[in-house]
Amino acid sequence: MTVHFIGAGPGAADLITVRGRDIIARSPVCLYAGALVPVELLAVCPPGARKVDTANLTLDEIIAELVAAHAAGHDVARLHSGDPSVFSAMAEQMRRLDAAGIPYDVTPGVPAFAAAAAALRRELTVPAVGQTVVLTRTSARATPMPPGEDLTSLGRSGATMVLHLAVQRIDEVVAELLPNYGADCPVAVVAYASRPDEVVLRGTLADIAEQVQAAGVRRTAVIIVGRVLDPGGFCESHLYSTERERP
Repeated sequence: MTVHFIGAGPGAADLITVRGRDIIARSPVCLYAGALVPVELLAVCPPGARKVDTANLTLDEIIAELVAAHAAGHDVARLHSGDPSVFSAMAEQMRRLDAAGIPYDVTPGVPAFAAAAAALRRELTVPAVGQTVVLTRTSARATPMPPGEDLTSLGRSGATMVLHLAVQRIDEVVAELLPNYGADCPVAVVAYASRPDEVVLRGTLADIAEQVQAAGVRRTAVIIVGRVLDPGGFCESHLYSTERERP
């Protein structure tokens, strides 16, 4: 028996890997993250599969489901939205599984920030404009951020910043980023990226909070801040340069 942590993608049912879909199709148990996982993926489960929505479960209750599946010899498809390597709470589940002696593996998925960049039709690493992307969040009611990972500290580099789980604090986010990025810095907010109800807002630090509030965006959104969103004239990369030495 194996617990398969699977990145279920940002929302569109077809943005899942073939490997992830195939694992779901052969697993007798499926644990999924509520409204964040497209319902179409549950239709891939084999007939009679046990399907458990973990949205309102505690960690103890989730682990109890995994332990019960292990005792029955059943593989588990454990679906997380986006890619499970960021902001998925997978690590704490793995720690419990290690303690219980239950095997697991991980299948990556399309992260929300990648779907947001696709919706914006933007590359987040543009030559001579931005080559570093910071993936972070804010604390609010969630687990506190480690020392040195506040937005003011992270923003000193001026790197492209991608914020998850922060749109409810858009006013505070703007206030913390303004000193390092400036009021004219391009910002985009993408809610429900890749879904039929996708919302795309484009602006600057000067006006993005007002746009978010007017649109009523309160959850399931990614904030992207940086000059790469409006790079203007920029040099071409060395990758395809005629001056590059070829093998």
